[in-house]
Amino acid sequence: MLFSYKAKSKDGGIVDGTMESEDRFSLSRELRSRGSTPISIVAKSGSSFSVNALLARILGRVKTAELIILTKNLSGMIKAGLSLSRALSVLEKQTKNVTLNKILMSIGDDINSGETLSSGLAKFPRVFSKLFVSMTKAGEESGNLAGSLTDIGINLEKAHSLTKKIRGALMYPGVILGAMVVIGVLMFAFVVPTLASTFKELGVTLPASTRVIIWIGNFFSQHLFLTFIIIIVAGVGMVSIFRAKFMARYVDFLVVRLPLIGTLAKELNTARTTRTMSSLLLAGVSITRAVEITGDVVQNIYYKKVLEDAKKAIEKGTPFSAVFKANEKLYPIMMSEMVEVGEETGKLSDMLLQVATFYEEEIENKTKNLSTIIEPVLMILIGAGVGFFAISMISPLYSILDDIK
Repeated sequence: MLFSYKAKSKDGGIVDGTMESEDRFSLSRELRSRGSTPISIVAKSGSSFSVNALLARILGRVKTAELIILTKNLSGMIKAGLSLSRALSVLEKQTKNVTLNKILMSIGDDINSGETLSSGLAKFPRVFSKLFVSMTKAGEESGNLAGSLTDIGINLEKAHSLTKKIRGALMYPGVILGAMVVIGVLMFAFVVPTLASTFKELGVTLPASTRVIIWIGNFFSQHLFLTFIIIIVAGVGMVSIFRAKFMARYVDFLVVRLPLIGTLAKELNTARTTRTMSSLLLAGVSITRAVEITGDVVQNIYYKKVLEDAKKAIEKGTPFSAVFKANEKLYPIMMSEMVEVGEETGKLSDMLLQVATFYEEEIENKTKNLSTIIEPVLMILIGAGVGFFAISMISPLYSILDDIK
């Protein structure tokens, strides 16, 4: 690609020009290797297409675990006395993630050009959330950037840990259900046709349930590969539909009202809300901005609406604990009570942190026992399926025995 650039040379002069490079990050590295500090790099219109750059955009991804390590290392180096630009340079060399490497290089260039860390982070919204950027900005303004980065790392770690626990708890039933589908298809494809041919030879009158099973079995045996394709496409289609925007309201409504899952979802959203708001308030972010950012962090549309109402209440000068009291079907009573105490005592961030800690522990305890709770339900489903299959295939055999008698 062809870029036009402006850079500061070793002697302090400003130079500009054009240069061919794979992307702006590679050009920035080239200019720095020559002793110049990039000020601006702009892709010229009509520049050549870069396959590598396109692949980097599509495949490039920064994991939460990498962000946690980044914040902890950056905080540690700043506390040790390294300048921000030097710390970013060290992290840039250490990271093995190509996308993160380029991002750090870009932010380093911004710092050298006189910009702030938060403004550099804000240019990559897909990697650094509003929570991340706002807490960083608050740390810069308060002169405690290292402390804010440490808090960001803790916040990310807690959120990541909760997500991993829930996914881990749901892994077991997911594997069991997947195995049930595969075994069921194979039984229909290989066992049912054999029994069907036997029934046909004996001239047995088949009940409706048996005829349905035989029809499915014949289809599976004749189109086994197509069957698995249909199952995969149906699964992907269902996931896509549930993730579609027009379904968000219905899916979010269902999630918070399902037995067991609904309780877990409420506690998870409560923990996210309180920990995010507590972290932002401790970092020095205004309460209205903290509530607004928290609304972006929670995923459920109904929780977003509650936080929008809370922001409006704050702007009107009324206690926003009343908003949580009015929505006790979403937020537990403990949430509104603790927020009210925090408002009265001036220790809102501390109260919110206590709520977050309590519900994080509750989620951890419930996810440990989730597999044990779900197991009987799975056994009932498996038993019902196997029982239906067995009755449908055995009942014709009884009719044969009756005819023999």
